[in-house]
Amino acid sequence: MATRGAVKGLEPEQVAATGAEVLLANTYHLHLMPGEKTVKKLGGLHAFSGWQGPMLTDSGGFQVFSLAKVRKITEEGVIFKEDKSGRESLITPEKSIQIQLDLGADIIMAFDDVTGLSHTERHLTQEAMARTHRWLERCVTEFNRLTKKMESRPLLFGIVQGWLDEKMRQKSLNFVQKTTVDGVAIGGLAVGETRAEMYKMLDFLAPFYDQCPRYLMGVGEPGDVRYAIERGIDMMDCVLPTRNGRHGQVWVTGDKRLNLTNARFAADPKVIDKKCDCHTCTSGYSRAYLRQLFKTNNSLGGSLASIHNLRYLNRIFESYR
Repeated sequence: MATRGAVKGLEPEQVAATGAEVLLANTYHLHLMPGEKTVKKLGGLHAFSGWQGPMLTDSGGFQVFSLAKVRKITEEGVIFKEDKSGRESLITPEKSIQIQLDLGADIIMAFDDVTGLSHTERHLTQEAMARTHRWLERCVTEFNRLTKKMESRPLLFGIVQGWLDEKMRQKSLNFVQKTTVDGVAIGGLAVGETRAEMYKMLDFLAPFYDQCPRYLMGVGEPGDVRYAIERGIDMMDCVLPTRNGRHGQVWVTGDKRLNLTNARFAADPKVIDKKCDCHTCTSGYSRAYLRQLFKTNNSLGGSLASIHNLRYLNRIFESYR
């Protein structure tokens, strides 16, 4: 995850060395700062960030969910109010596509309406799904208009919604797959439901996918990654590897999680995981040294742990290939 154009604490070369092939940046946050026009003038996301691989941009639809207290949904789009300045900005399906194309992403997402799992929002699910479909049609129209003269255009993914309702999910998947999108994203999961509920929905959807790439949004726990891959998912994104890493939490063989800030690692000479081939482990950094970095608030600790976690997840993907 390179939400604002960078993976926190890591250089692009370090991220690439873990086996990561695609970075995700966030349309809404980059629209606010530095602005898509600025990024475009600087050569697009690749030149701006230094990342040479493919870039994927979230449409800003997740902020419809995560910024529920400071946004208003209309049929035209979503009005967001910034916390600090109080400035309002309108993101429409067309605007989302325009921003993402200006950013220069290789894979762009349709704008969608994401609802939560609370009782106050459940009754809005049908309405949100229908609006997501109408917005997808507008996204496709705008995307085709703006890319018709491009020699090499980016890919457009449509997003499947429908909460935990199987009939709505199948209806939404069928709708998305009948449009002229290049890939299908499964949205609205990993937003507070139980693991059993998410797994049940992944089981249900698996037989209905067509041949396009399938992208499960917001999932990054090793066990969840394995489960999703085995049910037909090709791509996933999550902040977990680096967020956990910055707080001293790392995965080791068996998908166990260690907290390197614990006192039991104060004199531990072992590397994080002797079976790991990441830079952190092969360079011989001990658990004791990493704990010292975290306890002294040295940012190197978070960087080294993040490298390990990213490599851990990428080794999972490589094992299935």
